[in-house]
Amino acid sequence: MRDDIAIADAAEPSLSRLLDPHVLADPYPLYRSLREAGPVLWDPLLHAWVVASYAECVTVLHQFSADRTPTPEQIEAMGMDELAPLARVMTRQMLFMDPPDHTRLRRLAAVAFTPRRVEQLRSHIEEIADRLVARVRPQGRMDVIADFAAPLPAIVTAEMLGVPTSDHEQLKEWSADFAGMLGNFQHNPDLAQRALESVEAMSGYFAAQIREQERRPKDGLIQAFMAAEIDGVRLSEEEIIANTIVTIVGGQETTTNLIGNGLLTLLKNPDAFAHLRGDPAIIESAVEELLRYESPSQHTARIAPENTELGGKRIAGGDAVIAIMAAANRDPRRFKDPDRIDLVRDDNRHLAFGWAAHFCFGAPLARIEGQIAFAKLARSLPNLALMPQNLAWRENLGLRGLKGLEVTFG
Repeated sequence: MRDDIAIADAAEPSLSRLLDPHVLADPYPLYRSLREAGPVLWDPLLHAWVVASYAECVTVLHQFSADRTPTPEQIEAMGMDELAPLARVMTRQMLFMDPPDHTRLRRLAAVAFTPRRVEQLRSHIEEIADRLVARVRPQGRMDVIADFAAPLPAIVTAEMLGVPTSDHEQLKEWSADFAGMLGNFQHNPDLAQRALESVEAMSGYFAAQIREQERRPKDGLIQAFMAAEIDGVRLSEEEIIANTIVTIVGGQETTTNLIGNGLLTLLKNPDAFAHLRGDPAIIESAVEELLRYESPSQHTARIAPENTELGGKRIAGGDAVIAIMAAANRDPRRFKDPDRIDLVRDDNRHLAFGWAAHFCFGAPLARIEGQIAFAKLARSLPNLALMPQNLAWRENLGLRGLKGLEVTFG
């Protein structure tokens, strides 16, 4: 053990305590204690540095390495041959890459996923939201997650990819398995087996879609990935499949959580909800505040590229560093009164979508879906109220979301 590392005892805060049910229900007191003890702490239970303050999180997201996935060869050398197919997919995803490979993939993806292309989907997303609301309106009650927040982005993502929308439930199931592994692997590596099965199924599914679209092109992201070319360079089939997988995970899981977490926040803050109902023009700033206040993506891991100092601590090159974006989004040194919801907050540069080169390229779509969802729920379902229930949060420590949210309406 290096002499500059103070090992935390049982009384000190640790990110591993997210496993406690009461912390899973409300992680923000833990994040506050981590910020106050930090801003950079060594967590011996996770064998990683934990960063909970805004300024230091920005540094980590901007400067530290995202290339943290073992290669298939490294996996096999560790005697974990069965997980090599999972590593083969993850090492081709831009989420786990550094320049120049990340730059190349990002530029090609940007050609396929422009804000203009996403904006063209707005009216169609509104139609899907209308159908989902019309289906539950006669009942006077619904489970927001099952009836609205999960199917909306699942259907939108299927259409955006250019695959049959009838497959959206299967795609959602595969996506949830992969997301569960991404959010919990360091705490529960057993989830990797289920993720492996889903990744193999998704890989086969999208390979078949590529063959089909070679014969009969269909407008959508897969076709755009297939056609994207910059300076004579195109995506390989393996890269198309890997980045289609990460796109559906980001497009489905985080947007479902944005809608569920955000509506719960509004229902718990009726004055804010009344403000949104009375002034629909604030919907864009409202979505940004809901992203800040209850971030769907809570934290991400990086690797220190070299020996460096951060927050007064000496970090060795190769050390794992966990940036807690959700804690940074409530840093009082960056946001005034950060534990208060303010739908018209000024200067709301939150970290819910990351920062710099790895800023979420699906953010424009997530924002549009959030704006449509909250506007639709506020306008179409009067007297929306929580039903008596024990709220259950998904056991996914990186991607925060509810298992269900029962509501009634007039």
